[in-house]
Amino acid sequence: MRVGIVILPEDRWWAAEPKWRAAEEYGFDHAWTYDHLGWRNLVDGPWFSAMPTLTAAALVTSKIRLGTFVASPVARHPVPFTRELTTLDDISDGRFILGVGAGVPQSNYDAAVLDGPELSVKQRTDRFAEFVEALDGLLMTDGFDYEGEYYRAKGARNLPGCVQRPRLPFLVAANGPRTMTLAARFGAGWVTTGVKSDTQDEWWKGVAGLVKTFDERLEAVGRDKGSVQRFLSLDSAPVFSLSSVGAFTDAAGRAGELGFTDIVTHWPRSGDYYVGRESTLEEVVSDVLPVLQGRSA
Repeated sequence: MRVGIVILPEDRWWAAEPKWRAAEEYGFDHAWTYDHLGWRNLVDGPWFSAMPTLTAAALVTSKIRLGTFVASPVARHPVPFTRELTTLDDISDGRFILGVGAGVPQSNYDAAVLDGPELSVKQRTDRFAEFVEALDGLLMTDGFDYEGEYYRAKGARNLPGCVQRPRLPFLVAANGPRTMTLAARFGAGWVTTGVKSDTQDEWWKGVAGLVKTFDERLEAVGRDKGSVQRFLSLDSAPVFSLSSVGAFTDAAGRAGELGFTDIVTHWPRSGDYYVGRESTLEEVVSDVLPVLQGRSA
């Protein structure tokens, strides 16, 4: 099993840089950051942009995969975003993974601050489908044309293209049947946050149900079940995965039983969200990661 960690883009670089370096030194397989204009009540504090942060992270690491967790069409247009993606893929020497999601309702800060029209669930899903389809075409084809309800492109250039061929990998966030179909069609990986639940057991039961649905979506589009990597965002559960070594070990074990190839946790924080101790992270790194990754402890 591969293990990743999310580092929120909230620290000035002098404080953030050691975390990104440490993520690689600790042996994590991938490291991520949120791609938001602001997130929940953390908009009241410092917040930085994802793409420059990941570019800086690429320059202070050499092996770990890096990605957005996740980018959405709420504040992105596929054409200029493609240029940013190609650039970051180049700077990281092919280590970038594009995590993409549909975005959340108007009550979210990203949508509210842009003051756009409030979209229904169907409209958000339609926009997301266009976003993924357009990005796929833009990254694969030089001189690409696209005509949709939400996005248009005419003769969009993409040279020199991605370092990773035929394009950088997509990690598609999906909890519903339509978005899971997108993940099955375009994703090198599928990531889920599970179903909002009050208890751990309810959450894991919901995750199991989503795994079954995703298997059905893969079969419907004719892809082998083993051809798509499966990522689980552990900290969407009611209990923070790094609240204790036992909590992390249990979560990793249950994820493995459900067939997940990758799990993602968050760097512990001192307040509000993902509250924990870095000493717990260090203990997990020394005692649990080697076992999960098949290395000698």
